[in-house]
Amino acid sequence: MNVQRLYRRFAALTAAAVLALSGCGAPDITEPSAPSQSEYEKYTEASAREQNSFRAFTNELFCEEVSADQITLHYSLADPAARGITGADSAFGEASSEALRRDMEDTERVHRELTQFDRSLLSESQQLTYDILSSYLNTALTGKGLELYSRPLAPTIGIQAQLPILLAEYPFYTEKDVEDYLSILSQIDVYYGELEEFEREKAAAGLYYSDGTIERLIESCESYLIVPQENFLTETFAEKLDGLTGVTQEEKAAWKRRHTELIAEHFVPAYQSLIETLTSLKGTGTNEIGMCGFPQGKEYYEYLVRMSTGTSYASVDELTDAVTRRIDEDAAAMANELTAELYLEMLSYSFSETEPDAILADLKVQTKQEFPELPECSCTIKAVPEALELSLSPAFYLTPPMDRFQDNVIYINGSEEYADTPLYTTLAHEGYPGHLYQTVYFSSVCDDPIRHLLSFPAYTEGWATYVEFQSYFFDNGLSPELQNLLMRNQAVTLGIHALLDLNINYYGWTREQTAAFLEETYGITDRETSDRMFDAMVDNPSNYLEYYVGWLEIQQMREQAEEALGSSFDPMEFHTFLLDLGPAPFTVIRAHFQSWLVTAPLTQGDLAA
Repeated sequence: MNVQRLYRRFAALTAAAVLALSGCGAPDITEPSAPSQSEYEKYTEASAREQNSFRAFTNELFCEEVSADQITLHYSLADPAARGITGADSAFGEASSEALRRDMEDTERVHRELTQFDRSLLSESQQLTYDILSSYLNTALTGKGLELYSRPLAPTIGIQAQLPILLAEYPFYTEKDVEDYLSILSQIDVYYGELEEFEREKAAAGLYYSDGTIERLIESCESYLIVPQENFLTETFAEKLDGLTGVTQEEKAAWKRRHTELIAEHFVPAYQSLIETLTSLKGTGTNEIGMCGFPQGKEYYEYLVRMSTGTSYASVDELTDAVTRRIDEDAAAMANELTAELYLEMLSYSFSETEPDAILADLKVQTKQEFPELPECSCTIKAVPEALELSLSPAFYLTPPMDRFQDNVIYINGSEEYADTPLYTTLAHEGYPGHLYQTVYFSSVCDDPIRHLLSFPAYTEGWATYVEFQSYFFDNGLSPELQNLLMRNQAVTLGIHALLDLNINYYGWTREQTAAFLEETYGITDRETSDRMFDAMVDNPSNYLEYYVGWLEIQQMREQAEEALGSSFDPMEFHTFLLDLGPAPFTVIRAHFQSWLVTAPLTQGDLAA
């Protein structure tokens, strides 16, 4: 899981990536006449003007978005002054339906401005940015009128669960950063008050969660009813102060006292109030199935699927068929390959490296075989605070500022609930060659700032899932037969979650239908397990699709490349292509992939003279 930056409008947390649905006309293949010198000069002058204007447009858009709230600004830029940015507009941004509607108006404005550019006059890299930004905006606009369906709160991936971690890791580069952090902390109760009002508005519109979801939200909030003097925020605050130079011990002591006061007077009350509001809203939600059980829920879920996956499939029906086919293929392969001996080996296997630091070091070395080199960077592995284990994911990577990508942090959840999750492949997902590797690489090769703000979770999570599955085949102490079996088993497991996400939220499966499907198809008879899976899909619509559909798109491209190129296929070239292209919807990626596939043999020397 990649914990993304908080954006000024909380909808960005629940709707981060988009899909362009517009088609394109057939290209003009008639032979043009050669331009005259004067025509060529006019063309180049027009191109220069258009490229300069487009650069100014995207830079202005970046500055406007990145400075909208302090958390986004600080997690995006360690040194905003270097880009002429003096500060943020607010601590958190706004959390209201009215703010969402204004945001939609801003989206319409930016879209109009974008369409004024002549794409043909832009540079190649600008054309890519144009296509990606156009895709982003087009899909965002399909959510107009559905603002109240947004879900800023969710048991494990909502604002109430992730914001405290962002506060704990808020970097202190200067004394001003400490003051900014304390100012943010002093306003959290006001921000949560706005969230509460939004939740009440959802409930009044008949769009609220079932009591089961509310209970899980309350449980998440209860994790943050911390003792002000001794907690994970206090500990990390003290650690970060210790790293500041040029500050007296008296100043640090004063900051610590203020911090304790703010925890007691603002942070804890914010969660207490949120719990009270959630408790008061019990009984207001009558929908006991997935998103499709709401009046425009099916429409909103289609919107979520487009945004979260950017899939190249034209409809939810087609996507569901593709997911089903792939699960069946992997399950059949497992059945053919499984033997009694291999099954016993599967029950008792272990990777050659088991300690986090050793695993990360091993993965870093093995990544060099099929992935391009990275610039120097570091990674600190931290444990999720024990009090938060039940409300956070098994592991997650914190995205560093784009101008300080060398400093990286991965959190590992030590909860017994995740004891069976293999740490080796988990760190491949979060570290090398997963989120950390992907983030550092793109930060080092892309100098277009707006590209770093556009989030496409199916690309990032799909990549991390793809390389997680690839790590099963590293030199890790497992036999080749077991490696293949474990990878397919993980693919089927994740695929089942994606399929349930679709069937529960789009096709309206009930809790009973879900249990019957899992028992009849996969032999899962434990009702507690099936209920837990049902609840996860209801709580987090489209979340599991980011991982599986992203992986499926990348895996299909790799298999297509392997088939087309045969012995000429080079994993290094394929990975470099995807990494250089960077985060984008798969509709855009697939078009570039087809071009790469034509030229790939040439770059690999197959057709050398």
